[in-house]
Amino acid sequence: MVTANAYRRRMVGATNQLSNHASGGDAGLAKQVRAAVLWRSGGQIAAQIVQWGATFLVIRILSPSDYGLFAMTGVVMALMGMLDGYGLANGLIRQSHVTPRMIRQLLGMLIAVNVGLAAIQVAIAPIAAVYYRQPEVAALLRVQALMYLTTPFIALPAAMLARAMDFRAQAKANMLAAMAGAITALTGALAGWGVWTLVAAPSMLFLMRAIAMTWQARAFFLPSFDFRGAGHLARYGGVMALGQLFWFVQSQADVFIAGRSFSPHLLGIYTTSLFLAQIVVAKFVPALNDVAFSAYARLQHDAAARASAFAKGVRVVMAAALPFYLGLAATAEPVVIAMLGEKWREAIPVVRLLALAMPFMTLQVLYQPACDAIGRPGISVRNGATGAAVMAAAFALGVGGGATGLAMAWCVGAPLYLLLGSRRALDAIGVRGRDVLRAVRPPAIAALAMAAIVVAVDRSLPPLAPVPRLAVLVAAGAVTYAAALLTFARPLVRELAALARR
Repeated sequence: MVTANAYRRRMVGATNQLSNHASGGDAGLAKQVRAAVLWRSGGQIAAQIVQWGATFLVIRILSPSDYGLFAMTGVVMALMGMLDGYGLANGLIRQSHVTPRMIRQLLGMLIAVNVGLAAIQVAIAPIAAVYYRQPEVAALLRVQALMYLTTPFIALPAAMLARAMDFRAQAKANMLAAMAGAITALTGALAGWGVWTLVAAPSMLFLMRAIAMTWQARAFFLPSFDFRGAGHLARYGGVMALGQLFWFVQSQADVFIAGRSFSPHLLGIYTTSLFLAQIVVAKFVPALNDVAFSAYARLQHDAAARASAFAKGVRVVMAAALPFYLGLAATAEPVVIAMLGEKWREAIPVVRLLALAMPFMTLQVLYQPACDAIGRPGISVRNGATGAAVMAAAFALGVGGGATGLAMAWCVGAPLYLLLGSRRALDAIGVRGRDVLRAVRPPAIAALAMAAIVVAVDRSLPPLAPVPRLAVLVAAGAVTYAAALLTFARPLVRELAALARR
């Protein structure tokens, strides 16, 4: 541990660094954002490549039933995770001045919250097992409760690094953690651990991330449990936690509703299909949102710059997301067989439908960091409540149709949720709906053209094994999308090229 004077020197240095960046104007911030995006998204991509390599190998070894059991525990984990204090840590990022005492209070809050969550999860584990009619769920949840004890040592250093927009250090920590998790996953699958593989891998990932993140941030602080004067952090974190609680309802209602009536096998088919379809919105967009939150916080008093940054972010994200989603819908069969194996064939129609719903969810997710960073987390709460009601109702109606029925519920509920949430969020951000449509239209046209060509090419191909068939379709899609962008969206191509050069 370091002394209080060392705390003070470190925090004064960080505050001066931020002040110097702020005084540098838009050019300095733009340079920081570009570097932050490079390290946060690039680090995320590298870490995900490591994790996906292990994940898809493990999927081929484990059974759909293993993934179904794990998904049942995931509902409880997601609920507890919404309350784990990351909102408290985000409150630190927005502070113009941070003191050593504030850091120590935040660490104390995070420890108190997460120890409490671990105890609650252990207590409710038998209840969850009874609800799902699967006794093994209780044991899984008890062991998973240990993961909360690492959260304070991830959330605090992550907030410190994000506040200084030092995402390079985060990328190093995430890569080390990803490698540890991947090695554990492969070891468990090959050793015959079954569903326990899916518990051991993230547990190791969290532990290594806590160690590496703490080291990278030099966050060697003693916690303080004297919370006097920290009410502003608690209030901000509480509002964000409420918004995340609604997000939990809308994102986990499908598994909660289906888990009681689906077999573990069918639930595994659905949740693995959802994993494939949500790769962009669940794995890459949150990484970009981390950077966006820090950037929007710097621009919270400049409405014009904030609106321009949001519209540009929508263009860039959707230019990458839309070809992935529509391409996945067009190539669902070879993707599932090549990546997951023949035993997952039931997932093909589910993946195809879910891929068509995800563009709407991706755009919806982009609203939250902009609203939270300008001090309006209540908007995310209200949008979360709307999404919870819409998606839960859709899942309740669709569950009777099995995994395909739930996928259809996404196709109906996601566009409705986006429509209802857009007006509230866009008004706060200062962007008009037509500006968002203008940003989305060019990549949407190009992606639709790409999907049509890919389907036509697929129908004309002779019989091929899944891997070469997928390779041909991906190549055709890439060439078509690039050509369509050059034809319909030259300004977007120039913007993307400029971003790449910088």
